[in-house]
Amino acid sequence: MRTIVAALLIALSLGQAAAEESKIRVGAIDAYLTVPPNIDKPPVALLIAGSGSTDHDGNGPKLKPATLKKLSDELVARNIATLRYDKRGAGGWKKEFGNPADFRFKDFVDDAASLVDYLRGSGKFSKLAVVGHSEGGLVAILTARRVPLDRLVLLATSARKQGDLLKAQLEKQLPPEKLEPIEKAIDAIMAGQIVDPPPAGLEIAPVMQPSIASAFNEDPIDTLQKVDIPTLVIAGGGDVHRAGLDFLPLTAADFDAKSLWLPDMNHVLVDVTDEADDVASYNQADRPLD
Repeated sequence: MRTIVAALLIALSLGQAAAEESKIRVGAIDAYLTVPPNIDKPPVALLIAGSGSTDHDGNGPKLKPATLKKLSDELVARNIATLRYDKRGAGGWKKEFGNPADFRFKDFVDDAASLVDYLRGSGKFSKLAVVGHSEGGLVAILTARRVPLDRLVLLATSARKQGDLLKAQLEKQLPPEKLEPIEKAIDAIMAGQIVDPPPAGLEIAPVMQPSIASAFNEDPIDTLQKVDIPTLVIAGGGDVHRAGLDFLPLTAADFDAKSLWLPDMNHVLVDVTDEADDVASYNQADRPLD
């Protein structure tokens, strides 16, 4: 029996090793294409990371859960190719991206759309899905309105504008006297005003506020209602950032969407038992996905 098990493990490890990963560049975007072995024209999933300076593995400067790397590994093991990429700002701001103050949220959508065009143009894949995690879900929704896709998958995605989501998150963390000036500043930025100086706790430089406003004002529900492709919405009860408050409106925005609620899954897509376990999971790259 042990000989049989050993042989199976060797076979599995050889199969995993045979997956082909290559680094590509599309415009100024560095991306990593992973293709399962011995599959002619597999489906492919473009994986879009969440907020912050997040790289192709789903890691940032401080938090390193490797969410996208683990997701890619699982998909490739199921004969689905993946393309994951470094977001603008990951590893530093490239001069090709221009002045950071001129960035607008649509630039994230431009990047995703250009990668979709690359995958379509390659002729190597059958169906093409875009999978967005957290803020990447908003990018995925907007991309689905921009370019033709076969599937849309939203993982731990907010149904609210990011400005409203930030206010809701801060409400849980701050006393009313500190929260009030921050809420007023967020509302002003969303309205296109410049707040100078910004209040304590919202250190957004005036020169960057138009950039932030472009992200704060995107409405995921309004856009999702206009998307007409098969959609899957997945969220978890252990996610302190995106509660059922977001899951239900997303599913209601597309009555044909499939949905999956995982009671123990947190924001980085692993099962957790309590708050301490949740915090620890953000730096546990080897922790398996739900």
